[in-house]
Amino acid sequence: MNREYKMVSRGFARSRITRATYAVMTCFCLLTTYLSAQGPTAIPLPENLEQGYPRLYITQSEKKELQKTIKKEQWAKEVLQGIHERIDAHVERHVTDPEWMVSRLQMYWKTKATNVYVNGVDYSHADGEAPVPTVRFTGSRNSATQYAKPKLEEIMPYMDDPRGLYLPNKTKEDRPFEWVEQSKTGNIIVSINEEIIGLARDAAFISWLENDERYSKFAYDIFHTYMEGMSYRSEPIDLLNGHIQTLVGFTHFQVIHERALREIAILYDFLHPFIEANHPENIAMYDKTIKRWTDQVIKNGVPQNNWNLHQANIILKAAMVLQDNDHYEDKKGREYYVNYILNVTSARQWSLTKFIDYGYDESNGVWNECPSYSLGVTSSLTHFIRDFDNTFDHNLLPYTPVITKAVKMMPQYLFPNNQIVAFGDSYYGPISTEAIADMIRIAQKNGNHGLEEEFTGLYRLFVDDNQPGNNRGRNSKSIASLFASKPLELNPKYKKHDIKDYMTQTFNAPNVSWHVQRMGTGKDGMMVSLNGSLGNHMHANGINMELYGKGFVQGADPGKGANYLEPIYLEYYSQFPAHNTVMVDGASSYTEMLSYHAFDLMGEYPKSEQKSGYYVDITYSDVYFLEPETRSDQSRLVSIVRTGKETGYYVDVFRSKKQRKGDKFHDYYYHNLGQSMKVMDADGHPLELSPSEEMAFAGGHLYALDYMWDKKSVRLEGDYQTEWKIDFPEGQEDVFMNLWMKGTEGREVFAIKSPPNKAFRGDHGLPYEVDKAPYLTLAARQHGPAWEKPFVAVYEPFTSAEGKSIEKISGFADENGNPEFTGIHIRHKSGREDFVFSSANHKKVNYKGMATDATYTLVGHEKNGDWVVFVGNGKEVAAKGYTISASDIGNVVLELRGGELFLHNEVPVTIAHTHSEVRFNAGALRKITLE
Repeated sequence: MNREYKMVSRGFARSRITRATYAVMTCFCLLTTYLSAQGPTAIPLPENLEQGYPRLYITQSEKKELQKTIKKEQWAKEVLQGIHERIDAHVERHVTDPEWMVSRLQMYWKTKATNVYVNGVDYSHADGEAPVPTVRFTGSRNSATQYAKPKLEEIMPYMDDPRGLYLPNKTKEDRPFEWVEQSKTGNIIVSINEEIIGLARDAAFISWLENDERYSKFAYDIFHTYMEGMSYRSEPIDLLNGHIQTLVGFTHFQVIHERALREIAILYDFLHPFIEANHPENIAMYDKTIKRWTDQVIKNGVPQNNWNLHQANIILKAAMVLQDNDHYEDKKGREYYVNYILNVTSARQWSLTKFIDYGYDESNGVWNECPSYSLGVTSSLTHFIRDFDNTFDHNLLPYTPVITKAVKMMPQYLFPNNQIVAFGDSYYGPISTEAIADMIRIAQKNGNHGLEEEFTGLYRLFVDDNQPGNNRGRNSKSIASLFASKPLELNPKYKKHDIKDYMTQTFNAPNVSWHVQRMGTGKDGMMVSLNGSLGNHMHANGINMELYGKGFVQGADPGKGANYLEPIYLEYYSQFPAHNTVMVDGASSYTEMLSYHAFDLMGEYPKSEQKSGYYVDITYSDVYFLEPETRSDQSRLVSIVRTGKETGYYVDVFRSKKQRKGDKFHDYYYHNLGQSMKVMDADGHPLELSPSEEMAFAGGHLYALDYMWDKKSVRLEGDYQTEWKIDFPEGQEDVFMNLWMKGTEGREVFAIKSPPNKAFRGDHGLPYEVDKAPYLTLAARQHGPAWEKPFVAVYEPFTSAEGKSIEKISGFADENGNPEFTGIHIRHKSGREDFVFSSANHKKVNYKGMATDATYTLVGHEKNGDWVVFVGNGKEVAAKGYTISASDIGNVVLELRGGELFLHNEVPVTIAHTHSEVRFNAGALRKITLE
């Protein structure tokens, strides 16, 4: 094996770690624990553990090989030069002024406090006294602060003052330094300490590599001061005796942010030979401190999400610099902590077998968090499998089939413009190709040509052939970069695959309550994403919708807006009014973040992950949601109808009612990108809207409503429409979204400005600063219940160059008076006409010779005589002179194209026409004849 890649031939401690895996040891836990699920026995621990130091990145026996690589390879020279540039001046100064850097550590220099007290999420005070200065706890769980982290030269030496910290105020002109109470300083304290520890870590590496004791002394003085101070620190105490008590570490409010322990471990690993030679009397104290610190990370935390993975990463790094169990009286050494993560489940640190089993849906490969987090977890796991295989020559992939599935499903997250869906705490952006590249490397190493071809074909869909990727450059000045893998080399025999191999017209992930419908790719593709609130990093959003049109996710989710402890996140961005959903009585809400409120998928077409044998120009989904706060039934039916290569529209029928009646109002929210929004009547004339204070917190409603402004409304019973415009510079076509909505008695329409959409990083090709501009919002309020008077909408995206394809839309009712029915008649400029039927009760309805008992029916007539009858969850439909009957409720498509009949029926049906009647068993789309 390539020596640049492989660390050492034997030993767990010799694991080779790439830039992507400070988490490699974490993933060792994750994946090997998964293996334990395959059998009744615990995961065996590695044997022949490396006894010498260093051992994390490299061993003493590999030092000469590394020196040769640095001498031979330009990239390695540049890495080493970057490290020197970062630390040399500090090391030189330390020779003559050994207190300068040490004094910048954030410690209890004067008070020497041992006990720390917090008041919930904020620092309170400290007491007790140690014989030496101790490590200072951070200011707040909330990282937001109006104060800036000072440069090292700006930090007051030995800063420990009753007034707090002396910091620059970034909100004031010239950023003057001020004394500020510690609880108002966010995470500045831990950030300063991590920066200094990072310098010491790099110096420890240089001291080992170049045998220069100046670097050793610099690293040791920082390390010893910090570790001796930490040895006297106790677990922080929450004065509120609340949830924070189960999260705190020794330096931070959350054990997942004990990054200092991880970096201390790397520092200790490289510095250990120097300590053994010069300060052996302190090793027992250092080890004891690392063990206590590690025990704290195990004791606290959150096991059911990615915290478990982050904690495992920290624990493993710390464990690997300890000695074997037999060295310690309590028998808690290296093997103990490795085994703990692999095979032991405690309240807040699960075995990693349990973690993976809990998080992944084995049927579809989806991790149970919002998209950004889900993709991150999958990438972390593939990084480990790759590195584990290269280190131990053991491929874990056959034992973890869910990982292969998880990587292959990643394109299902993509809109037609290759941006991922972004519900919950997510951001719009491309998928990372690192996990796909990992799969290629694993396949290449193990000679699995089929796997290599599979993932090479997928990889080429997202990466230019001329830029196969090289992870090294992005981390060019870190120690880890010296141990990074060689650039990925793609086999030219394996060509780009078809995106349809990985993306399906519908995709359902019940473990995160997410459903997708899509057609096509690129500018003229169409896609709608619905999500409930199941899993981690989710919002209180009911049945939320993201909508794509003409190259952009126009009906976009707003993102998290701020960190999780900021009022605007808790009160607005994570709540119903920030989303494209329906809120009841101004009160709909429930727990955000880890949420348990899923919708039920009542119907869809085609079936999730079906790749062929269906009618491609219509999709639909029908979902039900119980809104828990007001105990309301909510139903949303969404359909995509393609009418041409560049044209199509969305149908959205949202019903909502309280189970206990007494409905005050139901509010339908829709937010769309654009610099302008027009609210008009059905004929395109502007509506006269007046300022309104009705949509507000006042009256016992959500705080979220007071984050919105410039609210105007009008009451009306007629149909109305709204048009958003993304206004591009002259010479470029503008992009629009037109929303037509059926009017009804008791309807009030609001035009609103909402807080900016924060889910877009960068401009994403948009001509304005989305993250700073108001998010233009339509709200339709139905006074009373909105079940028999639902929100019925048709969305059409279009451009200024193409114009609208829809000429006119109007509503119609059941001729028999079914109150739970709504109909839409859509006329197109092409001459096509569509009749949309939506029913909530499966009672037969009639209109102009057409009859149906289905949840959703579309009858479409083309000008050339072609037609289609689409039946979603129905048993009996009559249209175009044909009667379709079934014994079971199901989906059926009957199409006349070019004078020939085509049928797709998911249930057996009988079709009657004139004097013929033929029964058809369930079957894929095919040509039929009636004789």
